[in-house]
Amino acid sequence: MRWPWQKREEMSSDLRTSRETRSSGSGFTAEIIAAREAYISGARGMAELTGTVQTCVTMWESGLALADIVGTDLINHSVMAATARSLALRGEAVWVIREDNLAPATDWEVSTRDGTPRAYRLSIPDAGGGHTETALAAEVLHFRTAVDMVAPWYGSAPLRRARLSAGLLHALETALGEIYEFAPLGSQIVPLPEHDEAGMNRMQRSFRGSRGRVLVRESVAVSAAGGPAPAQDWRPNDLTPDMAKSMALETLEASRSSIFAAFGVLPAMWATNAQGPLVREAQRHLAQWVLQPMVGLMAEEATNKLGTPITMDVVRPTQAFDAGGRARAFATMVQALTQAKEAGLDPQAIEDSFKFIDWE
Repeated sequence: MRWPWQKREEMSSDLRTSRETRSSGSGFTAEIIAAREAYISGARGMAELTGTVQTCVTMWESGLALADIVGTDLINHSVMAATARSLALRGEAVWVIREDNLAPATDWEVSTRDGTPRAYRLSIPDAGGGHTETALAAEVLHFRTAVDMVAPWYGSAPLRRARLSAGLLHALETALGEIYEFAPLGSQIVPLPEHDEAGMNRMQRSFRGSRGRVLVRESVAVSAAGGPAPAQDWRPNDLTPDMAKSMALETLEASRSSIFAAFGVLPAMWATNAQGPLVREAQRHLAQWVLQPMVGLMAEEATNKLGTPITMDVVRPTQAFDAGGRARAFATMVQALTQAKEAGLDPQAIEDSFKFIDWE
């Protein structure tokens, strides 16, 4: 069997892999900033930085890092973890096939024929400055999620498919952060008696740290031309904004639940009254309905590019199966066999007789 990169000479000369090194004034710092912006901030740099999204990304990353990989040594747990993070934030991940490892690509341009990738122009990161090279499609592992028929060579991240929820979550957390940073939380307006400026400053300073003491004993009643002014009480006026009327907390909770659902994580798992069975069911839902189909597509891509059958499994290492249900089913089966034996029946004969019954 010949590897894909060994067939390079049989392709047209204009698509041969070539390495390009260009002079740039960016340097190491700019490369690090670009990489962090691409893989941490995400495609839009908005809701990707919230704790809700990072929680979902971590669950994807940890789930794929535990996957069982059979058929190749090039795809290891670190490659799976980095792929999961890129799929969660960007919707796709690209790796260049080398002789003994996989090289990640931070940016790429694709050339297609009939909607199928034919060649890639890749940016490979390196300390001190990366380089650009061109590779054939057979030499590149291109993992994608949520592929659209309009552009089947592109993948889309969950936040891109749920832009309204992501924008709402970003706006709410930004607004709440600004409120807690700039709003006069805990500030109060306290009426003071008529006094000169120095005396009022001394009285204001005396309020600090005087918890539980009588602070002011003077009266605010003032007699002037026309008679005494109405007496005022010393009840302070609170300047803390009333967030309950805006329903910001309820809206924030709803937007978080929507983001959790977009990533395939059941929102009920994060409820304050969540119990063990609910958490286990949520973990099974994530592994069986989100991560396992994802690694199935990845295994198909790796099988086509590496030329050997490759299988990936997330359900077994994450224990995402109903162990209690299996135990109950096994106990019921054993009990039924015991009762059949006590009744003098042959379990195998009964099982064979059921095969000939037309249940329709």
